[in-house]
Amino acid sequence: MELRHLRTFRVVARTLNLTHAAAELHYAQSSVSEQIQALEAELGAKLFDRTNRTLTAAGKRLSGYADQVLELVEEAKAAVDDERGEPDGDLTIGALETLCAHWVPGILSHYRTRWPGVKLTLKEGGRGELYHGVRESEMDVCFTFGDAPGEPTFASRKIGEVPLVVIVPPGHPLASKEKAVPGDLRGVGFLATPKGCGFREMLDRLDGPVIDTEVGSLAALGRCVAAGMGCGIVPALVDHPGAVAVPLAGETTDVTLTWRRRDEHKPSIAALLASA
Repeated sequence: MELRHLRTFRVVARTLNLTHAAAELHYAQSSVSEQIQALEAELGAKLFDRTNRTLTAAGKRLSGYADQVLELVEEAKAAVDDERGEPDGDLTIGALETLCAHWVPGILSHYRTRWPGVKLTLKEGGRGELYHGVRESEMDVCFTFGDAPGEPTFASRKIGEVPLVVIVPPGHPLASKEKAVPGDLRGVGFLATPKGCGFREMLDRLDGPVIDTEVGSLAALGRCVAAGMGCGIVPALVDHPGAVAVPLAGETTDVTLTWRRRDEHKPSIAALLASA
């Protein structure tokens, strides 16, 4: 099975149009047709329904494998290139909004100084988006709070930790405390991010807080607390204008860097780990 046939198949599978695929690949349309026919002959199955311009069941099955094969080929080339010298190429990094603002810039500045040949792209997203991005190779690594999902796909490392604070409305009984302990939260009404979010997990493990409102983001949570809707627990890095922050004794959250396990020895990622 020739790689050029798979590359052509992937473009035709995406466009479902031989003319458009030929233009994108800079091939004659007859060449595209011949390559698809050669692939179909080798596999002994039709890959396209040419009447309806759709993939057949066999074509749909092959599409996922073609993506994986060609992605591994590119990774193999990159690995060989990296072995010949310093890290270079592209590195796409995802991070939570708070970490984009307060943690990641210093790491990337250090990285750029040490490895100027690597082109860095920083993307912001929610926890689920970031793990999906790494899983689907849309990002090389991501920075999050808390533990990474326990999937064979992922490798991760704790690179630091951040204290947690209770944020409360001005005038709240907790606002006058120098430090809060978990017992102070018993029976107190709290706002929380949805289940599955790392911050929700932090709140759920404490004994006593009453979760009476869910909000979609930490920014919204801070604004709602400032407006008097309840209290919240956030990392000390999070901005919360208008709310009062009280340190939560003994409670921290990890900052975690996560990447695909198969990229473990990629020099550009190893260099980022060293910078982090």
